[in-house]
Amino acid sequence: MRCLFCNGTESKVIDSRSADDDTSIRRRRECTGCGRRFTTYETIEITPVLVVKSDGNRQSFDKGKIKRGIVKACEKRPVPIEKIDALADEIAKKVYNSMEQEISSKLIGEMVMDGLKELDEVAYVRYASVYRSFKDISSFMKELQRMMETKQSDKK
Repeated sequence: MRCLFCNGTESKVIDSRSADDDTSIRRRRECTGCGRRFTTYETIEITPVLVVKSDGNRQSFDKGKIKRGIVKACEKRPVPIEKIDALADEIAKKVYNSMEQEISSKLIGEMVMDGLKELDEVAYVRYASVYRSFKDISSFMKELQRMMETKQSDKK
């Protein structure tokens, strides 16, 4: 493992422990060259899943991209980062557990919106406005009305 600070290749493990619900190992290391400490994570290598975009292009699934989208939607909202991480992890698990080598971006977007609807309604509307690319205010209002109707029926 290469040191972030001095680029040295020798380090010793100071501490190891499980992380992320026992799906990875967190290792605290100390560089033998400069003596500075850094953290590494060891995870299971996963078979790549390709995301099929609406234009037919394919790219590797990236949980980080999902998380960045959720963080952007939750900006300036009282949503703890732990809940954002949990939602991104849950979506990644669903994608990998589907056992499919390809998954549509529409399906992933729907998973994100379902999670955000439970997490924070404002974040949901923000994400939906970009994801569904509302053409005008009336299509935006239809989505808001659908949310209000669902909320009213849930209260009954």
